[in-house]
Amino acid sequence: MSELSINTTQNVRINFTAATIGQRILAFGTDLLILIAYFILVVMFLNYSGLGDAMGKMDPWSAAAITIVLFVPVTFYSIFWESLFEGQTLGKRLLKIKVVKIDGYQASFGDYFIRWLFRIVDILASFGTAGFISIVVSEKSQRLGDMAAGTAIISLKNDISINSTILEDINEDYVPIYPSVIKLSDNDVRIIKDNFQRAKKHNDHEIIRKLKSKIEAVTGIKNQSGNDSDFIKTVLKDYNYYTQSM
Repeated sequence: MSELSINTTQNVRINFTAATIGQRILAFGTDLLILIAYFILVVMFLNYSGLGDAMGKMDPWSAAAITIVLFVPVTFYSIFWESLFEGQTLGKRLLKIKVVKIDGYQASFGDYFIRWLFRIVDILASFGTAGFISIVVSEKSQRLGDMAAGTAIISLKNDISINSTILEDINEDYVPIYPSVIKLSDNDVRIIKDNFQRAKKHNDHEIIRKLKSKIEAVTGIKNQSGNDSDFIKTVLKDYNYYTQSM
């Protein structure tokens, strides 16, 4: 798996693991099986309900309208689930991969729509060849739809340990300092912890400073320790204290 580096608009570098071509193909195959199952159910419904025979006696426009309604879920499958699950279809959810913006923001409906529209080129018109080649040769493992939408697909699979989650070791008698840390989301805290650990490992004080500034801007709290690293450590522990006690 290759590493995908994303520079946010705050100029903070976030590192993710890009989804492999195998993961993407398996996710697509899973979604395809779901659509085939739906198609079979529709055909069975038409046969056993008698609607299929009734459609044969209808005028072409009425029959076409019913057919379109029945197959709308097939046409808009990916854009519906990606919008609902914030970047995941059922197949992507099963394979633990997700669509994200390369500028660090959550992808929007417009981004999912562009990706969906480019499926015509990436998958349908080229039988998947254009998308496959694009993913293999692009720096961020993007198909053409991803490039147009400014998105990429990352893997959510990680070796689980307390250091790779948002959890922190805190004592039962721990006294928090910053109540406003609850303004952060789990994803914010995961990004903060991941980049903080990486910055400490490489002794990158600039990243630590930027993380501190971003936390202050989002939460409205101010560093009371005078040390940026200590401040971030306290924020992580305070977040765990408040969220675990809710």
